[in-house]
Amino acid sequence: MLRGSRDYASVAAYQVFLQRLFRHLNAGRQERFVEELSRLQPLPEHRLDSVRRERVRVSPGSLVMIHRNTYSVYSRLIGEMVEARVLPDTVEIWYADRKVEELPRLRDRSKHRIDYRHIIDWLVRKPGAFEHYRYREDLFPTSWFRLAYDALREEHGPKRGAKEYLQMLALAAKRGESIVEDVIRVLLGRRDPLDADAVAHLTEAGAPSALTTVEVAPVSLAVFDELLCGEGAAA
Repeated sequence: MLRGSRDYASVAAYQVFLQRLFRHLNAGRQERFVEELSRLQPLPEHRLDSVRRERVRVSPGSLVMIHRNTYSVYSRLIGEMVEARVLPDTVEIWYADRKVEELPRLRDRSKHRIDYRHIIDWLVRKPGAFEHYRYREDLFPTSWFRLAYDALREEHGPKRGAKEYLQMLALAAKRGESIVEDVIRVLLGRRDPLDADAVAHLTEAGAPSALTTVEVAPVSLAVFDELLCGEGAAA
């Protein structure tokens, strides 16, 4: 209402807007603030803890339920009790007095955030669970990974295709998601055989060469001058 739009370029821009607004609103209240300040009691010796803490156990699926939302954590924590510290924008996972994970906080309820890097080792050991995994769609980082999975299912069948795909996902977690994605893009584009061994071989030396090179010629702005000054403008 004050600025005519709720669109901000970033969170930092929104915070700057609030700071300016507060300074403007408080400009005429300085004398009353000084009067109140003289009557305030001393601050407590220790700062009040504004962080919400929850003790939760990591499920067999490497998941934790925090404030009615589901998050994945590393599979090595399965069965362990961890402490979740809920901050305004993040959720920290602490284990044995050490922060082991910091995740973006989910808003509302019944949301989920599943990182394939957390659970890929568990899934590789139990590939049969992938086909009916509740959060399976979260295990396709990009559309190229989804295309690879569909191609593997078509070529090798559901069981073998899921196993090959999970091995590719494990390579993405270890060698880099972008590198594995480039290999998948090249293999699918060339219609070469696609499997985990082929992806592993091509990622050993880093990212492959691009499948196609696109060159865009610079645009001459004189074209627009001719359009504005020519017969089109007169019409």
